[in-house]
Amino acid sequence: MSLREKINQDLKEAMKAKDTKKRDALRLLMSALKQIEVDERKELNDEDVIKIIQTQVKRRNDSATQYKDAAREDLMQIELDEIAIYTPYLPVQLNDDELASALRDIISKVGASTMKDIGKVMGVASKELSAKADGKRINECVKSLLG
Repeated sequence: MSLREKINQDLKEAMKAKDTKKRDALRLLMSALKQIEVDERKELNDEDVIKIIQTQVKRRNDSATQYKDAAREDLMQIELDEIAIYTPYLPVQLNDDELASALRDIISKVGASTMKDIGKVMGVASKELSAKADGKRINECVKSLLG
């Protein structure tokens, strides 16, 4: 079963269980998937679906931060609830130690030694670790390792 089919199945189950929060969040996600398919005229594979989910989670995080700054706890909670619904569809994220270890391997592989080499490291790290870690976390860890 593809990831998209799993999401669709969960949407049907949420409808049957009358779980409106999950139903609405999954409808938004399915809408985003369909929009990309229509815009790019292509069938999405699991890797594409994961990238779209990551984008949606990042948007929700940004919105939650803005709502928190504006003292709108009610709206912030809605965003956090949607993140909690989307997260199970993503691959397991690396913890800080695993991320640092993977980045050390990449740094030695590309021969980076100073901050001037951050572009080389980020290029490889983004391709290899994009599904397992957020780009912001990767960048911060690379800076701490090279700095």
